[in-house]
Amino acid sequence: MTSVREKLLAEAAQRILITDGAFGTEIQNWKLSEADYAGDLGLSHDQKGNNDILALTKPEVPESIHRAYFEAGADIAETNTFSANRISQADYGAEALVREINVESAKMARRVADEFAARDGRPRFVAGAIGPTNKTLSLSPDVNDPGYREIDFDYLKGVYREQADALVEGGADFILIETVFDTLNAKAGVMAAIEAGQALGRDLPIMLSMTLTDLSGRNLSGHTVEAFWHAVRHAKPLTIGLNCSFGAEQLRPHVKTLSEIADTLIMVYPNAGLPNELGAYDELPATTAGLVGEWAQAGQVNVLGGCCGSTPAHIKAIADGVRGLAPRAVAAPEVRTRLAGLEPMTMAA
Repeated sequence: MTSVREKLLAEAAQRILITDGAFGTEIQNWKLSEADYAGDLGLSHDQKGNNDILALTKPEVPESIHRAYFEAGADIAETNTFSANRISQADYGAEALVREINVESAKMARRVADEFAARDGRPRFVAGAIGPTNKTLSLSPDVNDPGYREIDFDYLKGVYREQADALVEGGADFILIETVFDTLNAKAGVMAAIEAGQALGRDLPIMLSMTLTDLSGRNLSGHTVEAFWHAVRHAKPLTIGLNCSFGAEQLRPHVKTLSEIADTLIMVYPNAGLPNELGAYDELPATTAGLVGEWAQAGQVNVLGGCCGSTPAHIKAIADGVRGLAPRAVAAPEVRTRLAGLEPMTMAA
């Protein structure tokens, strides 16, 4: 029986695959009230802005967004679960609902993905999205106490494990650890996903996506793109890449770097340009598609999509723009001991 990893690799060998776009900005278009978010769950905190809980209280909203992205040409749906973890849901007093939110979100994405696959026979995949939380393992939140940490590695691994188990229960194919601003947070997520797969007794593919916080190409914990890859390569991720960060134009050199060193698929889904003074994204679909299309024409990517500010129109423009272009050939770097501090280090043979 073909595994889901093998199935995605087979599809990626034939063409550039498309993942979906932003959820937050699409949800904002619905102009939901607090009562819409809260539903009849009886929670004591204000739920406005808790996008993940809509799987329970207003499921037609995320479901319609999944449908719009698949109609636009997406091959992969990311679950609407970026903040569906115990740490982030504590802000809304909804920690007890974490498992239910993730299970229902994954079931929804799975159902819509299978419906579209049945229409035309083209496989559709579901990536269980896990965000970074609002805590960091690498940095102290107290400038007067550099050694202080709000949480530790084992606690965060448990938070991620709870979410990963629920996403798989709901039907997710992969665990997508995205918007990685702290490499140590990502490693806690990696360990959680590995342990979840071991508990299942099967391969549970991991997707990893780093976010850059400055134009020099580092994340918040200070790692370069290459150092990040060295730090997580042991997990044998199905995809490695970049999301959020800046617009495609600013990511160009970092996509090139990663494409040359990673012996796995490259997935990039940037913001639709940089936000304007009001925090809105003005970059038109044709502009975004043209910029990411340059990476495709240069043979640097395997999966493309959009992050903040992207819409189904952006995803359709990207899908149309790369149709027929050859996917990136996976790099085959020399066998070396490759280590990472904030900078990469490759030991001589």
